[in-house]
Amino acid sequence: MISGFRPFRTGRRVLAALALAALVCAALACAPLTVQAGEITVSAAASLTNAFTDIKGMFEKVTPGSKVQTNFAASGPLLKQMQEGAPVDVFASADQVTMDKAVESKLIDVATRIDFVSNSLVLIVPADSRLAIKGVDDLKQAGVTRIAVGNPDSVPVGRYTKAALTAAGSWDAISGKAVLAESVRQALDYVARGEAEAGFVYMTDARIAGDKVKVVATVKGHAPITYPIAVLSGSRDKATAAAFIKFVTGPEGMAVLDKYGFGKP
Repeated sequence: MISGFRPFRTGRRVLAALALAALVCAALACAPLTVQAGEITVSAAASLTNAFTDIKGMFEKVTPGSKVQTNFAASGPLLKQMQEGAPVDVFASADQVTMDKAVESKLIDVATRIDFVSNSLVLIVPADSRLAIKGVDDLKQAGVTRIAVGNPDSVPVGRYTKAALTAAGSWDAISGKAVLAESVRQALDYVARGEAEAGFVYMTDARIAGDKVKVVATVKGHAPITYPIAVLSGSRDKATAAAFIKFVTGPEGMAVLDKYGFGKP
């Protein structure tokens, strides 16, 4: 009896299976990478860190399958990241200027843009300060050598500060003492640690610092501080991004923002 026929058929089946596996592997290798539905990245101004961290957790609980990654920094650097291709779904800026630049760069789905909160600019000093600082003019005294100011070129709180001090005729006299910060939180830290005798931050950030700083004056003379939020035109999941903005601007989100001291736009 001649043997070998059955092994030959078995070998053909093995070869066929291997060929099929190779085709499947090739198809998977060529398939584009996809992002899990419900996963979004939110880039938000540094002053929103605490509020948006709370809101993120609340949103994920009431939106099954959702996952929110947050990225906090000064609005200017966040814009630069997006312009360089960073995958972002929602952008919340601390000023209109930066959001306008995002629109000019065609990064924003303009129809989704909305102003959702406001803030105020304040002058702070370390809690244990013994200097007689009651307002902007007092920063000119010799005992004040370091003033924490957000970089006006990239940090919204710095632009508000420069505008207010320019309107008051004090920018030239004070700017030489400025210690430029890369975010409002960095400016806050400089004062809270006593590395600067005074600084300009948002009221909400001063509240976050608790008893480490004292607010000595509310600063006027700048454009209204309103925060816009929008879905990016290149968002990978516009439905979830829009749902996040709806939650932020809804009763639950606004209650959190109110808790941290943000006002209505």
